[in-house]
Amino acid sequence: MQRNYVLTLTGPDRIGIVHEVTGLLLARGGNVTTSRMVRLGGEFAVLMLVSLPSEPFDGLEVDLASLTAQGYKITTTVAEHPHAEVPPGWLPYRIEVQGADHEGIIHEVSQYLSQNGVNIESIDSETTPAPTTGSPLFAMTAHVVIPPSLSVPDWEAGLEKIGVRLNVEIDVFAKENT
Repeated sequence: MQRNYVLTLTGPDRIGIVHEVTGLLLARGGNVTTSRMVRLGGEFAVLMLVSLPSEPFDGLEVDLASLTAQGYKITTTVAEHPHAEVPPGWLPYRIEVQGADHEGIIHEVSQYLSQNGVNIESIDSETTPAPTTGSPLFAMTAHVVIPPSLSVPDWEAGLEKIGVRLNVEIDVFAKENT
């Protein structure tokens, strides 16, 4: 019987860490079904949904201990619902934010979304230097689903107001239901 787990790993970035982690999972009959992996500063972060046979999972903790000894922090959590289901009638959207970097952009946008009952499925953000000046530029992409009771023009207008106040460009794109 397969069980699903969310596995997180954070620690020093090094060549081969993804190979090592996925090798440990594969040796136990595991399969990575969904993942996000990224280098943040000098650290590497892994977030993955893993499907494993129930019995060999117990020994995985022992295998992962070798990584813990190297300074990695690891958690495993049982995932009762391996596939996120969008409630009926909810609509998927992509929100893109771009502009000069400053504190509070993600906080302001996420506060507005939560106050309006919008569920955030994922957020990716980064800060990069501007080509000419080197000033920090912020970019964020959020995938969200909005409840059927929310007026699309109203919540988009609210995001536009936030963009004006924060001096960033916020664009909203409807996605196809998948």
